[in-house]
Amino acid sequence: MENVSYVIVICVVAYLVAVVAFGLYITKKKVKSSDDFAVANRSLSTVVLIGTLIATWCGGGGITGSAGLIWQNGPYFGVLIFIGAPIGMFLLYLVSGHVRKAATYTIPELFEERFGTAARVIATICIVLGYVGILSSQFKAAGLLINLTTGIDLETAVISAGILMLILAVTGGMFSVAYTDAMSAFLFLGAFIVAVPVLSAQLDGGFFGLFQNLPEGRNTFRGSLTFMQMLGYIFPIFFLVLGDQNMIQRMGAARNIETAKKSGIGLIISEIMVFNLQIFVAAAGIYLLPNLAKPDAVIFEVAIKCMPALIGGILMASCMAFIVTTGDSYILTIASNVTYDIWNRFFHRDATDREKLVALRISAVGVAALAYIMGRFFPDIISLQMYAYSMYGASVTPALVCALFAKNVTKAGGLCGILAGGVGTIIWEIVLKSPFGIKSAIITVPIAFAVIFAVSAITRKSSDIVPLERLYEGKA
Repeated sequence: MENVSYVIVICVVAYLVAVVAFGLYITKKKVKSSDDFAVANRSLSTVVLIGTLIATWCGGGGITGSAGLIWQNGPYFGVLIFIGAPIGMFLLYLVSGHVRKAATYTIPELFEERFGTAARVIATICIVLGYVGILSSQFKAAGLLINLTTGIDLETAVISAGILMLILAVTGGMFSVAYTDAMSAFLFLGAFIVAVPVLSAQLDGGFFGLFQNLPEGRNTFRGSLTFMQMLGYIFPIFFLVLGDQNMIQRMGAARNIETAKKSGIGLIISEIMVFNLQIFVAAAGIYLLPNLAKPDAVIFEVAIKCMPALIGGILMASCMAFIVTTGDSYILTIASNVTYDIWNRFFHRDATDREKLVALRISAVGVAALAYIMGRFFPDIISLQMYAYSMYGASVTPALVCALFAKNVTKAGGLCGILAGGVGTIIWEIVLKSPFGIKSAIITVPIAFAVIFAVSAITRKSSDIVPLERLYEGKA
């Protein structure tokens, strides 16, 4: 840690203390029931909702894994790997009213309404398998940041980061997570906006110098990848954000349908700003840190080595902010799946509100432990990130789109589509190990849609089709 200013350490520690204190304060004031814990009593305002949506989406994966890909392949490639998110967010905006009207706690709960109990169980398993992977990547990213900042052993730093995120999630639930998310989102935007002119002054040609004299392999949209490999990084992100339960859960926590729609527009604008800022800072490292040993750490290294201590410290604190807020969000949403879709649905149907609240917190502890264990089986953040995105995007998103909009999809069709996406991802990613360097989402997402419609056509009977209206009856 000899090269890290104590100002940077103080900034990071100050943020962590502030966010925990703020989270505990919100908990004491707001959390009185399981509804408060899971969906903030469906009371979030537009500003808070935009903040929590952007902080939930932009986390450790973008700051580390995706940033490392930008350093390796150039800024134009960065546009491609990030462009799937705002496109998916636009489609999410189009369905935001339907999501708020349905007013369910989890996506599997919604699936049961349309596709039956078996679909709920299988979707829960797929979501947990995907989301635990994303949560694990947040633990790794935060651990890397703490390791670089303080010199603490990386494994100890990963465990410490996981415990911090767990504390925020189990104390205040959605109320704590949403308000600290919003605070973190504004900190992140401010810090990265300040970083742009500071880094521009160090580049030959200033701001536009970033796009001049790029090394071979870093001066095209494809970078050093083949066309199919490139698509493999775009597809999983697009399909994850479109059906992301974290985002869906927050839309469901809006005060009303109009608030959900307004927050969807704000999310798209904020995401475009954030990914452009991330691309610039990561790409600046191509020139300022040409011999970087760990590409995943490029943004952290730029903050430590290429910026004045105070600005670098604020930038590091803002990175920690996004990682922590994304991590505690995933703890919360996975705990909701375990509690509502498994424990409450099959083992304790008549649970009291107090028992649900206790179950949510116990589930959160188990989820965090599982995420830590999974992280030990993946060599780097980007591989963990892509597996998780692919699992979720293939197993959940096609079925979710059909559940909300397709009138003639049958229970059997929805169930088989979820199975096809989930099993297909496991076979392609883990058994076959992504043959030809092609990521599974390119193969499994189209297969999932095809299976849904093919099986629905074969099993189409009026008794096997649940009307869309049933999702919304009495829930507006």
